[in-house]
Formats: sequence, structure tokens, C-alpha cells
Amino acid sequence: MKMLRKLSSSLRRHISTSCRSYRYDKLFKVHPSVREALAEHRPVVALESTIITHGMPYPHNLSTAKEVEAIVRAKGVTPATVGILDGTIHVGLSPEELDFMSRCKTALKVSRRDLPYVISKGLSGGTTVSGTMIAAHRAGIHVFVTGGIGGVHRDGENSLDVSADLTELGRTPIAVVSAGVKSILDIGRTLEFLETQGVCVATYGKSKSFPAFFSPSSGFTSPYSVHNAEEAAELIASTLSLGLQSGVLLAVPIPEEHAAAGQEIEGAIQAAVTEARLKGICGRDVTPFILQRVSELTEGQSLQGNIALIHNNAKVGSEIACALSERMKKCQSGPRGSSEILEEKNQPSKPKPVVIGGVNVDCIAKVTKKLLFGQTNPGSVCQSFGGVGRNIADCLSRLGHKPLFISAVGTDTHSDAVLNYCKHMDTSAVVRLEGQRTATYCAVITESGELSLGLGDMDIHQQIKEQHVCQYEEQLSSASLIVLDGNIPVSTINYVCSVAKKHSVPVWYEPTDADKACKPFLSESWKALSYTSPNLAELCTMNRTLHLPTPEVLPDSPEDVLSCASSLSRPLLEHLNCVVVTLGSLGVLVCGEYEAGSVRLQPRKHQRRGRLCAVYYPALAVRSEETVNVSGAGDRYVITDLLLSHTSVISPFWPCIHACLSLFSLPDSCFFTFLFLFFSLCVLLSIILLSLSLISLTISHSLLLSHYFHPDCLFIKISPSLSFSPSHSFSLSVMFSLDLSQSCGWDDGRDLAGEGHTQLYAHGPPRCTPLSLLSSPHHSISDFRCHPPREGSFSAMAKTHLHVDGVITD
Repeated sequence: MKMLRKLSSSLRRHISTSCRSYRYDKLFKVHPSVREALAEHRPVVALESTIITHGMPYPHNLSTAKEVEAIVRAKGVTPATVGILDGTIHVGLSPEELDFMSRCKTALKVSRRDLPYVISKGLSGGTTVSGTMIAAHRAGIHVFVTGGIGGVHRDGENSLDVSADLTELGRTPIAVVSAGVKSILDIGRTLEFLETQGVCVATYGKSKSFPAFFSPSSGFTSPYSVHNAEEAAELIASTLSLGLQSGVLLAVPIPEEHAAAGQEIEGAIQAAVTEARLKGICGRDVTPFILQRVSELTEGQSLQGNIALIHNNAKVGSEIACALSERMKKCQSGPRGSSEILEEKNQPSKPKPVVIGGVNVDCIAKVTKKLLFGQTNPGSVCQSFGGVGRNIADCLSRLGHKPLFISAVGTDTHSDAVLNYCKHMDTSAVVRLEGQRTATYCAVITESGELSLGLGDMDIHQQIKEQHVCQYEEQLSSASLIVLDGNIPVSTINYVCSVAKKHSVPVWYEPTDADKACKPFLSESWKALSYTSPNLAELCTMNRTLHLPTPEVLPDSPEDVLSCASSLSRPLLEHLNCVVVTLGSLGVLVCGEYEAGSVRLQPRKHQRRGRLCAVYYPALAVRSEETVNVSGAGDRYVITDLLLSHTSVISPFWPCIHACLSLFSLPDSCFFTFLFLFFSLCVLLSIILLSLSLISLTISHSLLLSHYFHPDCLFIKISPSLSFSPSHSFSLSVMFSLDLSQSCGWDDGRDLAGEGHTQLYAHGPPRCTPLSLLSSPHHSISDFRCHPPREGSFSAMAKTHLHVDGVITD
């Protein structure tokens, strides 16, 4: 039970939740019975097909294949015979397909090296141990039963004739159940080679004696032994949980009742080996020739022995698959590991977001005075845990969205620390890689909280490869949102985008930095993105990658920054739903489709895109000493509204609220209770002050509106302050809206509807003149709606005066 608890959290990520759908459906086909078994977490055993196409003559090959599948089914396990038919890899064959393969005279023997050629030519063939392992692993099958594996050929130290089965065992996490290695091979060197490849070898039974196919003992011993199916399942589970990416070889001796003829068969084997050498037979033709010749020399006894050991392997392999399946189910339903998210029982399952990105151990140095290079600066140094992907997953987890986080870490002390820190997150898809260092990031932060210098050792991020991510294609295809961190490889980004496009899953791309912002835009993958959150430099990189014009120097003034950001966002919105441009201390510019005074977040279904707009949210004023760290602060603030199914960006202060919640882990109820009490106190204080005297209140703010996407579209919001007269030291921030996206007059005789005594001064093209607004004198927040000019740019300044007891002051 201790072992089960220890392995449960890491083992769960290897459980095949269903048969995955692959990008290349024409190349890979899973039989419906196999797909259903995998989806229901029932045991499945993979079977090879070279024994059908090259191992036995017809009809013995067909009858043996059917008998083996029947033995597997009798154990409550689904058989999945792997073969290639007309250039398509099949995992699971129908009776008609089995019959075709058993009769096919042109079938090839297909190993790893042969797969591309056979598929490209549309040929058929039987898969070797190596080829079957590849297909079974892609389908999510963990146990594979065969007769015997290939090995190092005799005189292999000179010929270098080593079977691809051995190298495949060293790089594919599959448990292979076999009768050991054929005695026609160099068994000693084969075991040495397997050790070099990192393959765990164990004999099934009480003895460690390594079997030699027809003989229960080869004269060599295995490093380990497992006594029963439960121990074998525990061994396989340990291998999967460690993420070693190497296989397990379980050597099953031939039953004693069939081993009596082993000595006679061994003599025939040696004679056949000599004959093959004299005839110059080598390579892949050696084994079929020897098996055929041995069968002739023993008058069929070797064939019966071959069939008997395959039957026995199928029986043992099925028992191991059942034990492993039960073990995995216990891991799912048993005590949760430290990295797992507790879920309420009987809750209907909802699509979860998936975050794919990096994990960093951050060393943050913050100076207390102006940074001076070349000397020691006073400051504070602390260690924390970061990484763009981890930050986003962490924030979403704290806000209740429970994303699946896919990443990679090393096996060093840093990985233990970061995974323990992230125990509130679902880190079941974070793989620990031997020989790799967990990513480390060192940052120097100025006294104002700005990033001055960053250094990163992040090579492990390149190990977040498609081969690892594709294990979670089921979760990707049903996700509510996929968030991609720009640190991951381009091939992984392309793969995820293709899956998302196929299943209509929205994708958010966080570009990380200017150098990595280009990754999706190097191919057509960027068209599958729905959202992105670059800063201005990253936005320039995206446009530059698409061969679009960009400024040589980034602008400095707020007006030019907004103009540049909106201009560069427009080309991306031809395919993306929303572009969120982070502007540092200036705030955020959100660009997308206009809806009800804001930007629409959720994409429309089967509807034409509406007018585009840009919404500007200035940053809240925060004292420098209150700034903790601005690095990564913009990673996920709009994602929460998106996951809450809000159709639009609701309010300028929502991002700040979410950022505060993420930073301080303050429950929503507590925060909003505080917010309610604060505003209640403000209202009470206002009534008391107004009852004492007439107080002048003034709202004043200006904003340059220098760009628009469409003649009928421009929308920018500003947030000025509402202040009491200087004699009272109290202020309260309110939202002030300037909306230029609705249909209103702009020609001579134009009139606008607003609330509050307001004046709008428009400057730009000659025909724009000051406009007067007539409205009710009893409101403090105003809305303006009008058409912008058809050409050129213009600026607008809004000034609002609030009535207090009938007295207006300018």
C-alpha cells in the first residue's frame, strides 16, 4: 500500500484514458473494441504480427493467431494484434484482416526503420517486436506479448548485427512478455546490450534463470525475478511512474511439459545455424530460415513447442495486464498524491483548461537603491517558483479552474521542492527526466519592481516534446481552453494547434519574450490561435515574422504606444479572436470584436465577425514600495473571465482584482465583503460631508484617440479620479467611459446624448469642432456615442462636471 500511495500521483499520467485520435488518421487506425477498452480503462494486450506473416506456415499461423486472441479474451483482456494493411498501421485486427495477413505472400517484415517506407508506399506487413512496441505505445497500451525477442547475433561484435528490438526496448516504455531470446543468438551479449540500454530484465517465476525460447534455461541469469502477475504489475507501474522512457523485458520460461524436447530441438537449431552460415543467409532472413529448417529437422516438434510457449506467454501476459489495470484503477480511486487536485464526488465532469509550459526555480534579487553595474548592490535575495506556464497554472488553480499542467522537470532537488510547492495543482502530467536539470531563472529587480536583468538555464523546456504531450490528446481535445507557453518547442506548438483546430478548442498563446513570440507564426499554426497576450516588442516580432511592416524603434509616449499597439494588432485579428497587449506601467490594450461597450471574448459560432475595437485599461496607481514583482504579472488576468464564460471584458478593474486574489490567495467572499464595506463607508462619509457644506467635485482626464480599426469602430475607456475639494483628504476612483463605436451624428448639426453636464472637445481633421452635450444634471458617469471621422486621426478630451445641491463649479 505504501508503494501504491507513493506511485499513484506520477503513475496516473501514464493511464490511457481513451484511445487517442491522431493527427494522421489515415496512417493509424485503432479497432473499435480496443478503443472502447482503453476508454473504459480495461486491460489490453498488444500482439505482434510477424509471427503470422513470417513465423509460421499457413494455416498454422492463422489458427495460432486466433487461439492466442481467444486465450487473451478468456482472461478478460482485449487483444490488439498490430499489423500494417495498405500503408495504415492497425492496432487490433478483424477476423478478415487476420485471414488476409496469414495468406499475404508479399507482406514485409516491418521494424522501426521500415515503417516510413512501407507506409509511404501503401504496402502491407507484419510488425516486429520493435514495430509493435511503437504502435502499442502510441495507442496507450502498456503490455505486449510475443514469442521471443531479437538480440545480438553470433559474431555480432564483428558484424554489428544487433536487433532493433533491443534499442526499441531502451526507448519505448512498454512491458514485453516473451520466452526470452532464441538460442540462435548470442544471449550473453544480448543481456549486456539490454543493460547498456537501461532495460529492466526479470524472469517470471521463482528462478532467475534466463530462458532461451525452447529451453527454460539458457545458462545465463536475469538481474531480477518476479514471482507472480502482481509483482510484475508493480514493476511495470514503477517504470511508468518514474518516466524512464524505457521498457521492461519479462522472460517467461516454456512450460515444463513442453521443455522435454528442448534438447533435441536445440541440436536441430545448431545444425540450422551452420547451414544458414554456409548458404550466406544473413540479416532479417536468418530467423525465418532457421525456424523453418528446425521445424523440418524435428518433424514439427519445434512448431508445436513454438505454439505452446506463445500460448503460455499470452496467458501470463494477460494476467499481468489485468493486475496492472487493477493497480491503475486503485491509483485513480485511492488516496490522492500531493500533486493532485481534490474533486468533489458525484460532481459532473466539466472540461478543464490545459496549460503547457515551463517550470522554473526562480532566484529573485531585488535592489533597494539605484542599480549600479560592476559592483555589489545592497538588496534582498529570495528563491521562489516560476515559469510562465507554471505561473498561469498556479493562478488558475488558486482561482478554482483546476487546469491540467503539462511540463518537464529534472530529477534534482529543485524538482522535489517545486512539485511539493505545487501540490495544490494538477501536476500529474509533469514528467521527471533523468539526467536533466530543472529549469532555473535568476532575475535582478530594480527598486521600482521592474525587471533589470534575467538569466535562465532552461534547456529542459525543449524536452516538452510532442511525444510527451500526445499522451494527453484526449484532455487536449476536450479542454475548455489550451494555454501555450512560448518556451516549449515549435513542433509541440504546431502539434497542439493542429489538435485544437480539429476539435475547435480555443488556444491562448503567451509568447514569453520577443525571441520566442514568433514560434506559432513560423507556420500556419498561428491561425489556430484564439488569443494571445504579447507586449509591444513581442507584438512587433509576430508582425515581423508574418512579413508585415513594423516600427524600427518602439515608441515612448503613451499616445504613440497605443497607436502602435492597435495598428499591429489589427492583422492578427483576421484569425485571432482577441489580442491583449500588455503595456507595462501604462496598462493594457485589449483588441477584438466590439460587443456591448467592450471586447467580445467568446468566439461567435457560424456568424460573421462584427466591428473591431480597442479597449484601453490604464494601470492602477500603486506606490513603488508596494510593487512586489511585475515580471509575469500579465500572464493570465483575462483568462479567468474567459473560463467563467464571460462573453466580454467586463470592467477595467477585474484584472486587478484577479491579480490581487492570485497574489494574496484571498478568498473571493472575503475580498468582496471588504469591497462592499469599503464602498459603504465611502457612501456614508459622503453623506456626512455633503450635509455639512456644498462641495465641489470635478472629474478631469484626457486621452489621445489616435487610431481606429474601422470607420465605424473605436472604443477606449479611461479611469480618472473623483476627488473632494482640497479641504477634505479623501478620494474615490470611479470608471469614466468614452465610447465612439455607436452610430451617431458627426456632420454639421451633430448632437450627442450623454448624462451629466459634459463637454467634448474634438481635435484632428479641420471639420471636427467642439461639441456640446445637453443632458440631465443629476448623474456622475457619462457615455458618449458617435462616429469617428472617415480619414485621419483625432484626439478627444472629455470633461465632466457634477451637480451638488444645484450648484455647478468649473
